[in-house]
Amino acid sequence: MWAPRWFAILLGAAFLGGCGGRAAPVRVVLRTAAAPGTPGFHRYEYVFPDRQIDVFQARPPFRLVERVDVEALHSLRGVAVDPGTATLYASVGGNGGASGRGGLLAFDLRRDRVLWQRRFPTGTDSLAISRDGRTLYVPEGEKTMGDIWYVVRASNGSIAARIHAAPGPHNTIVSPDGRFVYLGPRNSRYLVVASTRTNRVLRRVGPLVPGVRPFTVDERRGLAYTTATGFLGFQVSSLRTGRVLYTVPIRFPWHRSLGTPSHGISLTPDGRQLAVIDVPNAYVHVFDVSHVPEQPPRHVADIRLTRSMRGTESPCGGDCGRAGWLQHSLDGRYLWVADDGDVIATKTLRVVAFVPALSNSRYLLELDWRGSTPVRTSSRSGIAYDGEPAP
Repeated sequence: MWAPRWFAILLGAAFLGGCGGRAAPVRVVLRTAAAPGTPGFHRYEYVFPDRQIDVFQARPPFRLVERVDVEALHSLRGVAVDPGTATLYASVGGNGGASGRGGLLAFDLRRDRVLWQRRFPTGTDSLAISRDGRTLYVPEGEKTMGDIWYVVRASNGSIAARIHAAPGPHNTIVSPDGRFVYLGPRNSRYLVVASTRTNRVLRRVGPLVPGVRPFTVDERRGLAYTTATGFLGFQVSSLRTGRVLYTVPIRFPWHRSLGTPSHGISLTPDGRQLAVIDVPNAYVHVFDVSHVPEQPPRHVADIRLTRSMRGTESPCGGDCGRAGWLQHSLDGRYLWVADDGDVIATKTLRVVAFVPALSNSRYLLELDWRGSTPVRTSSRSGIAYDGEPAP
């Protein structure tokens, strides 16, 4: 059990795997009696500003309970957690092209230490993890013209296989049942579905509004919800047939020079409600999707955020514009708005809190603990979990 006071610890761990033995300093800045490791069941929201892990209670008053400075979490591109080993995996560095090469690291959330780090010959981007925690799916970067998702061993970061999908590998989701990995290529009109058993492409979903940006899935209903470059709104497609079912524009004015106005989309865990961010107007738009695919999404509410999403994150190591991101809590009660900082109650559709760290990061996920054991995590993409809320 953590001591009920704040304290600081300076730790060190060696970077492994071709990083020249450089130290990876880790400093625990804050830890309270309510932090992960305390008796009982607790929901926590992990937010990742540059070089930092901030842990919040995932319920009111959303108090900060732990802060860890991790030098290696610089220029973040994606995060995923394996609850079975309490290991955080992060893609860091460049995302290809002029932004340079990227890498991966594994971080022990119990002992606050870097386990290993690997550099890659290409960029790295928004990764996902298999249900058994053994495999990472790592896109080579949205700024590349390549089409590779690396299949990586979580034990040491080595590459086991490659999936060739489409140009601009960017975002990734593993299905709740673990059978499929959904691949979002930025420079393509198709969302790609691959098998986690064979690492082969099974089908392509589209053609969509180009190119594929943040997306989410409802596997039970066989649906994908995708956003796109230069499009305020979203599309609904069948994961089984690959056909586009509905295109839903959001009719708010916005400046067309903005790259991706809807850079954030999330489903409640029961798959009944969809939230889409509107970066230029600083809104979240909410839709009832409980009758999709038989009926189109039904507009429910427009929630004005408490702050403009103009400007840049600070501090920041790369990709510092406030692009936005959305993620529902695993109990479906709250919606976390990255690059803005607001927390929205899904029942009342009102802003109920502001989390400062969340206004300086688009990387976040939930990790629930029972005592000193992690038991369940989300990705940063709010997906439906077999049509039922998580316990």
